[in-house]
Amino acid sequence: MSLYYFGNCRTEDQRAEMERLDRAGVCLFCPDVIRAHDRQQILWETPHWIVTPNEFPYTGARLHLLLIPKDHVTDLVDLTAPARADFFDALASVREKYALDHYGLGVRNGDCRYTGGTIRHLHVHVLVGEGDEQPDAQGEFRPVRMKFSSRPTPA
Repeated sequence: MSLYYFGNCRTEDQRAEMERLDRAGVCLFCPDVIRAHDRQQILWETPHWIVTPNEFPYTGARLHLLLIPKDHVTDLVDLTAPARADFFDALASVREKYALDHYGLGVRNGDCRYTGGTIRHLHVHVLVGEGDEQPDAQGEFRPVRMKFSSRPTPA
């Protein structure tokens, strides 16, 4: 099984990068790979998590960070107890560093073919929308949308 699910790609650039990584047989979100990746910036780390901006942020997001566990798992429940506890330290650091008084969390667990995900490595989205004070180029408010389901594409 591939480390990536291409049926849920949102842009051609995202798909091209995922295909390149898949051909190389590497998981972008595993620690050694993400540290060496020229396009993925690490903002900081905790003992069990990496905090990074989403390279492909969702439309309408003023802030879109990813909290990525250093262990390669696909479900929050499969994290070790220390990694689960450290998640809240990583999230508290994000909230403090960005002075967030509101934000949303999104996480998909399990098989990407059904969850709307693209990378078969757990990651938690931290999202802050633009809000009414910052309309898009057309003057419209665009709420942040995150896909949580999908139908597998035929092989």
